[in-house]
Amino acid sequence: MPLWIEAIIAFFLIGGALFALAGSIGLARFPDFYTRVHAPTMGLTLGVGGTLIGSVIYFSVTKGTLSIHELMISMFLFITAPVSGHMMAKAAMHLQVKRSPATKGEPWRNLDNDKH
Repeated sequence: MPLWIEAIIAFFLIGGALFALAGSIGLARFPDFYTRVHAPTMGLTLGVGGTLIGSVIYFSVTKGTLSIHELMISMFLFITAPVSGHMMAKAAMHLQVKRSPATKGEPWRNLDNDKH
């Protein structure tokens, strides 16, 4: 296998691992449910997506044909993960799950204008 293909595969694997790590750290560190549900939905989706893209490239090069299995897993993941995250956040809103004081307020306001 040529070195440049191995570099591309390594790029996607390392990038996917970094996104998965960021999503995991966000899940552990964010203060309330609403921010915690966002981190794995975005970070882990991109992390697993990068890993699967690296896998598609590797198996397509080694076998000589396009690897469909990983593409189907990627499409299923990219469709279901954001929808499930949205549904969990919506259910939490209906159950009136409390937000952390650190995340309360109006995020679109400039913080300098809050000092009255």
